Amino acid sequence: MSDTISFDDFLAVDIRVGTIVEAAPFPEARKPAIKMMIDFGDEIGVKKSSAQITVHYTPEELVGRQVMAVVNFPPRQIGPVRSEVLTLGYEDENGAIVLAAIDKPVPNGRRLM
Repeated sequence: MSDTISFDDFLAVDIRVGTIVEAAPFPEARKPAIKMMIDFGDEIGVKKSSAQITVHYTPEELVGRQVMAVVNFPPRQIGPVRSEVLTLGYEDENGAIVLAAIDKPVPNGRRLM
């Protein structure tokens, strides 16, 4: 377990829900990955992300899926793609990433409370 943080520390991390509107293989990445365009609604808009999720997902099955992402980290250059948000997931028993998910649809851009 990590060190205890304050509630204000938690509030500083802006986690929002968005819908994947485009997904494609990302062969230029050092490790197998998928690049995505995620719609976070009118306030934030559509943002790019790259995730090493190829073990459990294909680009085709990701389109239309809602995901959670940190939207207030600075962009990060990953090969030729500038990743604008950090899509969240967990490692399975073999270290492959499983996307963090919500169980009911919510409007794009809603913040994790």
